Amino acid sequence: QVQLVESGGGLVQPGGSLRLSCAASGSTFRSFVMAWYRQAPGQQRELVARIFIGGITDYSNSVKGRFTMSRNNAENMVYLQMNSLKPEDTAVYYCNARQVSGMESWGKGTLVTVSS
Repeated sequence: QVQLVESGGGLVQPGGSLRLSCAASGSTFRSFVMAWYRQAPGQQRELVARIFIGGITDYSNSVKGRFTMSRNNAENMVYLQMNSLKPEDTAVYYCNARQVSGMESWGKGTLVTVSS
């Protein structure tokens, strides 16, 4: 089981920025497909962004152009840079790892609140 620990959430005003981090265990981290999901109150968990083994990323339409996901394989870290934040970005953000075997792991989440 891969251990994932998110950090960087908090309260930010609309238009502001936050950077989320996710620290992962595992010596084969570079082979994981990593993702960020979010879940707003009363809503289903949704995919925000993914980063593949070669560094290719994709994003949900709702965050495209505002969020950037990156990874550092040497440090077993992934990041989500969130700019131009909107109130509708308020959610608990979860880090997800999918191994080559198909096994998935989740972090406990970090809360992002966008409010004036």
